[in-house]
Amino acid sequence: MENINQKQILLVDDEPAITQGIAYYLEREGFAVQTATTGNEALAKISRSSFDLIVLDLMLPDINGLEITRILKQNPQTEGIPIIMLTAKAEEIDIVIGLELDAEDYITKPFSARVLVARINGILRRRSPAEIAPEAQNRSEDSLKIDALEIFPNKHEVMADGKRINLTKTEFDLLSLLIQHKGWVYSRMQIVDALKGDDYAVTDRSVDAQVRNLRKKLGQYGNYIETVRGVGYKITEDPL
Repeated sequence: MENINQKQILLVDDEPAITQGIAYYLEREGFAVQTATTGNEALAKISRSSFDLIVLDLMLPDINGLEITRILKQNPQTEGIPIIMLTAKAEEIDIVIGLELDAEDYITKPFSARVLVARINGILRRRSPAEIAPEAQNRSEDSLKIDALEIFPNKHEVMADGKRINLTKTEFDLLSLLIQHKGWVYSRMQIVDALKGDDYAVTDRSVDAQVRNLRKKLGQYGNYIETVRGVGYKITEDPL
């Protein structure tokens, strides 16, 4: 009998050894998993079922993962589903495009099931409503603030004009880095050094993609992130 509280994961990859092995591991960790080996099969399942997260290989035999991501993000009914891209290390341009399309995360092949589960749990945890007492939600002493934009590092939460903004982990870390030192200019390499972690191949080009997405999500407050030509980025006190 299926547990209605189980998180629903769609795993899309045309390599049976990967789908079978990862699906088994995810199910053992308590997830409900469906699999697809082609893009068309994935889109058909997404149209029939509701998924909490999609693990999507970029190299598929019919529709590639980037096109599937584009289709899902342009549909109001599916745009909010977080996507973790699976990609080979040589496909940097695909990573950049995927991030610009608002994919949540990416993992390079080969990867461990443990890393994937950690990424999935992190994304789902950030997207779940925080169970915090109302009086605690109003406390701002541990927050970072600029105008009506406020960051709560301990809760991994960003609020603008009182409304929550969903950011990926890298977007959140990037915004936190810049806003902690208002006016300081960080080069792309400094940002890479600050953000990179295990199996997270942040590059100069992906930094630019993250900044573009971050500005878009922040709306008018994205203007606080200033490009310093030939150097990098900073938080400005006087946005244009």
